[in-house]
Amino acid sequence: MDNNTSSFTNTQILSWLQYFSKKAGLDIEKIKLIDISQKKKNLIPTIETHKRVLVFADAGDPNFFFNLWDYGLGECDIWFKTGLEPEGNVSICKLSEMINVDITEPSVMLIFNPNARSSYKIGLQNDTFSQGSVRYVASEIRSIIVNKLHLDDQDTICIISGESIAVESAMIANDGEIIAVEYNKHDRFSMEENITKFGLTNVSIVSDTSRNSMKSLPVPSLSFIVATERFEEEVQNLLKINPQMKFVVYTLELDILSNILAVFEKYHITRTEVIQIAMSKLNRKNVFEAKPAPWIISGEIID
Repeated sequence: MDNNTSSFTNTQILSWLQYFSKKAGLDIEKIKLIDISQKKKNLIPTIETHKRVLVFADAGDPNFFFNLWDYGLGECDIWFKTGLEPEGNVSICKLSEMINVDITEPSVMLIFNPNARSSYKIGLQNDTFSQGSVRYVASEIRSIIVNKLHLDDQDTICIISGESIAVESAMIANDGEIIAVEYNKHDRFSMEENITKFGLTNVSIVSDTSRNSMKSLPVPSLSFIVATERFEEEVQNLLKINPQMKFVVYTLELDILSNILAVFEKYHITRTEVIQIAMSKLNRKNVFEAKPAPWIISGEIID
C-alpha cells in the first residue's frame, strides 16, 4: 500500500457512500468516512467516537479484524464488501465473526458502534494505560495539560517523556503526527505497548531530539517537555528544527523551574503563561490528600 495514494478515487468513494447510505437507510451526513488505504489513520478511536464509520481499506494487515475485536469492538455490526466498485449485495454480521478473515483486496465496510461516544473524552484513567515502567501523571492534571496544548486534528507535536500525554494527543490530532521522545528503553517499550493497545498509527518513537533522530519525521510546531537536566539541549535541538517552535513545559521541581525560565530568556522565548496546579483527593479515611503540584510553563518565539 502506498501511504500517499488511495486505492479508491474520489468518484468511487462518493459512490460507496451513496451505496451504503441507501442500503442502511441512513443520511450521508450521519456517516463518518475514513480512508486507511491512503495513509495510516487512527481507526479504533474513530470507531469509539462515531456510531457509523465507513472504512476504505486495502490488503496488508492480516490481523485487521482481530485487533478491532481484541480492543473490545466485537459487538459492532459490520457491513462488508470487497472490490473498488459498489455492486451487488453486502455481507452483514458481527465484527467478532470476522476475526479470521484476511483483507486480500481493496474493501469497504460500514461499522455500527451502538456504544460510541459523541466526542473524545479528555483525561483517560491511568489504569487504562500499559502498566510498564512509566509513572503516569494524574488524569485530572493530564486533562489540564492537554487543554493547554490547544491541539488541532492535523497538528504535529513533539512530546518528550510524556507517554500518556502522547497517547491522548494522538487521539485528538487524529490526522497529525506525534513524535514521542523516550530516552529509556523500558519507557520506549511501554510507549509501544500503549500504541498497540489504543490502536494508534500516528505516533513515532525516537530515542532523543538530535537532528539524526528527527530528520525523517515531520517538523513539529509544538513541543511538550517534561523538564530534566537535558532541557536546554532539547530546546536548542527543537529550535534548530523549527525556529518558531512553541513550548509547553512540565516540572515538579523548583530548581528545574528556575532553569526553565533562564533557558527561555537565553533563547528569547517569551513566557505566555505560568501556572501551578494544586489538587487534593479524598481518601478512604475521608481525609483530603494533597497531590504533587506541578508547574506548567508555556512559551513561544514572538517576533
